[in-house]
Amino acid sequence: MGEAAGRLAGNRVAAEGRRGRGATANPDGRFEATRREAFDDGWHPDEVAIRRTEVTPERARTIITRNESPDISFDRSINPYRGCEHGCIYCFARPNHGYAGLSPGLDFETKLFAKPDAAALLERELSAPGYRPRTIALGTATDPYQPIEREHRLTRAVLEVLARFRHPVGIVTKSNLILRDRGLLAEMAAQGLVKVAISVTTLDPGLARRMEPRAPHPGKRLEAIEGLAAMGVPVMAIVAPIIPSLNDHEIEAILERVRAAGAREASYVLLRLPHELDDLVGDWLSEHYPGRRAHIFSLLSGARGGKTYDAAFGTRMIGEGPYADLIRRRFALAKRRLGFADDPLRQTTELFCPPPRVGEQLALF
Repeated sequence: MGEAAGRLAGNRVAAEGRRGRGATANPDGRFEATRREAFDDGWHPDEVAIRRTEVTPERARTIITRNESPDISFDRSINPYRGCEHGCIYCFARPNHGYAGLSPGLDFETKLFAKPDAAALLERELSAPGYRPRTIALGTATDPYQPIEREHRLTRAVLEVLARFRHPVGIVTKSNLILRDRGLLAEMAAQGLVKVAISVTTLDPGLARRMEPRAPHPGKRLEAIEGLAAMGVPVMAIVAPIIPSLNDHEIEAILERVRAAGAREASYVLLRLPHELDDLVGDWLSEHYPGRRAHIFSLLSGARGGKTYDAAFGTRMIGEGPYADLIRRRFALAKRRLGFADDPLRQTTELFCPPPRVGEQLALF
């Protein structure tokens, strides 16, 4: 089954117990002092426990996260949820679940956290003396429109605060649930306050179902692009991640479809495998695409300086070397042919204005 399969053998979960989930195993996080391993004790229960989604409230002290990464376009972000029910096997945020003492495997997609105070915390932070606005990225680690948003509505509450403060925001999602908020987003777009990035990884429903089991069908994502664009909301399509020998042949076809749906910008990310993600993706490939696993990792290694993953700024998103150069050229040529914008649309910060608090005297001038 390969090295990854061997390392995860003791943590693999039977297929019937992870129906509708992405990960094949539930290994301990890298910060845990002990390691658990399943073994056959001779007892065979009649029923296999199905992993249900659990949502735990998380009382955060702040909601805006800052970063100083030189190769991303934002310096602040908000994630109303920790963990993501979409269950995308390739999600680079999976290892973050280790900070909560949980597994980057099945725990990441079944044991979720919601921040019920997100909107109140945001209002407080935006009202702080000396706050200077810059675009907030919403949904950089986990999808703000994942299924539990239907009930918790934390993303909607955050957007309502940003709209009242006239604060710029960029949203990243792969869910058509965003169309629920298209009226509010259209109002913000009319003021130059919002841009939405929709992730389209594949047009193949079968691949999507295995790779992103609880994310919306690729056709629904195209409908989301079309619905937002029709309302005047600027949309960027993200082909992410590009996985060698699995979905890289779809680059041009995806770009054609998203452009026809109304996307004005496009970008991509080459598959990233930080920390435990190496083994998790390797084990998933061993189960679903065993004949391609070695080739995929060989191409990735060639684009990552001989390693499975290289976190160096500037190349961690796109790689380097012949394979990475080929992807870069194909993407650029397709964008030029299809008429995508060369320069990213920027949101304005000039309209930012904290509303007066209750009991606060209004200024006359």
